[in-house]
Amino acid sequence: MERTREDMRLESSRRLLLNFVRNAFYSLPLEFQHVLNRASAPYVSPFRYGLSGYPVRYGPIFRQQYLSLERSQWEDPELIQADYLKRLRGLLQHANSHVPFYRRMFQEHGFSPADVESVTDLRALPCLTRDLVRDNSDQMIADNVERSRLTVITTGGTSGTPLGFYADETTFNPTEWAFLVSMWRRVGYRFGDKSVVLRGNVPQTGSHWHDDAARQLILSSFHMTAETLQSYVDLIKKFSPKFILAYPSSAMVLARYMKENNVDPFPTVKALLLASETVYDFQRDSLEEVFQCRVFSWYGHTERAVLGGECEHSHYYHLFPEYGITEIVDKSGQPVEHENENGEIVATGFLNRAMPFIRYRTGDVGAYSSEKCVCGRNYPLLKRVEGRTYEYIVATDGSLIPLGPAIFAIHDAKFATIKQIQFIQEKPGELLIHAVRGRDTSDEEIARYLLTTFDRKLGALFKLSVSMVDEVPRTSRGKHRYLIQKIPIGI
Repeated sequence: MERTREDMRLESSRRLLLNFVRNAFYSLPLEFQHVLNRASAPYVSPFRYGLSGYPVRYGPIFRQQYLSLERSQWEDPELIQADYLKRLRGLLQHANSHVPFYRRMFQEHGFSPADVESVTDLRALPCLTRDLVRDNSDQMIADNVERSRLTVITTGGTSGTPLGFYADETTFNPTEWAFLVSMWRRVGYRFGDKSVVLRGNVPQTGSHWHDDAARQLILSSFHMTAETLQSYVDLIKKFSPKFILAYPSSAMVLARYMKENNVDPFPTVKALLLASETVYDFQRDSLEEVFQCRVFSWYGHTERAVLGGECEHSHYYHLFPEYGITEIVDKSGQPVEHENENGEIVATGFLNRAMPFIRYRTGDVGAYSSEKCVCGRNYPLLKRVEGRTYEYIVATDGSLIPLGPAIFAIHDAKFATIKQIQFIQEKPGELLIHAVRGRDTSDEEIARYLLTTFDRKLGALFKLSVSMVDEVPRTSRGKHRYLIQKIPIGI
């Protein structure tokens, strides 16, 4: 039946009203969103979660990016490549015009953004290291952004070297979540699906809480002891989630408990969504055996210069071309182009124009794949990612705690002033922290800060001590180890 002008006018009015309600809703603080979601449940349940969760929490920036990704993943390779180069040129021109650090670098190397015709032209520039970022952070901030709008974001210290940088979180976070949700859809995630989160969240009290707006049950990774794991199992059963978002090491602790205590798989869980650590084959096999569902892994960084995830059909990491450019280089900085040949992952991110990362050395190792995935997406592929490892510390009661992203999920400016950090364990329940302070801090100040910070996460199960040192020794391969574990561990 043909629509009348009156029908179209009413439809237009309805959309305007809905947009007004949505805009009003996501302008509220999260605690008020939670209250309204709970209060509205008996009356608007059919569309309650269309107005909550990620689309509402992160607003129009999220929605626009998400809808764009849903379309672009199936586009022709030539269109993807053209968009790729357009984004790269735009970033380089922005850096040249507004970022003093890059303006100076480009001049020193005779590099002109206007002459860039291919991704390979980036090789004329040196790689960006953590030390360079740390020493030049003020000069790396774009001069056309309001500094009052910027937030200091600190990377985790799992590499042994925390790093602080600046970003405008009003755009940084919504865009990031659009990529993540688009990626999770490959294994069935939909807005409003219940999920359990077992990552680096620190509870104010107890070991768990609910995020009603996101429909999430948040479980603490710091309370995974023999006494609490059964309560975790009971909470998950009662919550009936469709997905579990976890660090691989945390998921392994839960899986080990379930296997040892003959706990049946959770019948509603469709997939485990794992990130922040390498997922090894033995972990994948063990987790899929225990949980009886798909393990889906993705790879990214707090710096948000590279992001890739698996798909419905393979374990290749599909790299988002809209997110950034990924190179793989050998020890001398030359490109690695052969199948199965490992090299360091070097990334150029498109998301953070307030403080761009161009040719950033991630410290991770990966290998390209030249194959085309059967899923049909025309994305660059990584066959594997290595180098992000986890290790365990032994608590007073013998529990194994993964000393990885969960422990190092510290994102404040003080943590970024620490140049290096390392944990040493010789006895169960005891941890020695070696730390190298940065500029504008004292040894005493850093020692107090570390004791307070890690006592909040580990204090109930560990006796902590801090020793300030001039340098944390590197391994024979030149890397920093964040844990020296002298207790034999089998897992």
